[in-house]
Amino acid sequence: MDADPTVAVLRQGTEGLDTREYAAALREAGLTVERAGTPAAERRLVGEAPVVTGVHVDEGLVERFDGVRLFAAGSSGTGSLPVDEMVDRGVAVTNAAGIHAPGIAEQVLAHLLTFARRLHLAPGRQERREWRHWQAGELGGSTVTVVGQGAVGTAVVARLDPFGVETLAVRHSPEKGGPADEVVGYGRLHDALARTDYLVLACPLTDLTRGLVDGAALATLPPEAVVVNVARGGVVDQTALATALGEEAIRGAALDVTDPEPLPPDSPLWRLENCLVTPHVGGSTPRHWDRLAEIVAENVRALAGGAGRADLRNLVAAPDGV
Repeated sequence: MDADPTVAVLRQGTEGLDTREYAAALREAGLTVERAGTPAAERRLVGEAPVVTGVHVDEGLVERFDGVRLFAAGSSGTGSLPVDEMVDRGVAVTNAAGIHAPGIAEQVLAHLLTFARRLHLAPGRQERREWRHWQAGELGGSTVTVVGQGAVGTAVVARLDPFGVETLAVRHSPEKGGPADEVVGYGRLHDALARTDYLVLACPLTDLTRGLVDGAALATLPPEAVVVNVARGGVVDQTALATALGEEAIRGAALDVTDPEPLPPDSPLWRLENCLVTPHVGGSTPRHWDRLAEIVAENVRALAGGAGRADLRNLVAAPDGV
């Protein structure tokens, strides 16, 4: 790759963010950038630039990836992208994993404090103009279990440090440790749940984690426990959760992700005062493009310096032998 390769920015943004700002962030990071403002411009640029980056890829566009060596996805998830097709054409694919972690961790902290102070009771009482006291609690001294120790899970644990809580992490490879006070494997999940005041789900959706928090898991949680899901909706059995919340078998839940999304209007979760639902906004941040630009710039410089694509940061997939 040339020492100063051109980076082609595709036109469509995400979460209301304009890719013009993304192009500016990449230039600020020292890269040579061309942004495509139309489909025709995209078709032209991807046939010329060795690096392409964006959130959405129009059908048929990959066929024009003549000299592309790297596609940098503008989101953490790549399920909607033609990754296999890109790899077949010799293109390495990276993602934006980690850039949303600070915002998601802050939202988790907000949910924990909301339930600790019982602030979730306020909207209903305000709507009813009801001046009635409730007994608030404190987050300090509680046990917070975080399932998943990727960028989001570790960011949650780090932000809990000043609050005087005990942190317990559940991860696939507990021998890797982490910043939590204690780290266990999924085989000890129920042991962890039995000690949990606040359960934070920050794990990927896999065969292991699909339906992880089911009726049995909810029954193991203490009655005062609160579930916060910022992972994927499929990690939780929502029917079992709605039943547990309705019967007050657990104290509350905060869901930034659901299955399906959007959450259907007839879901009982909408009607429960002890369930907070937000429309997958945890990762929203005004620093989305700046953080992504840092990753892309690092990878472009690595390639320009002769590094192999298999060593790129946030690598999702790469052709064999590179």
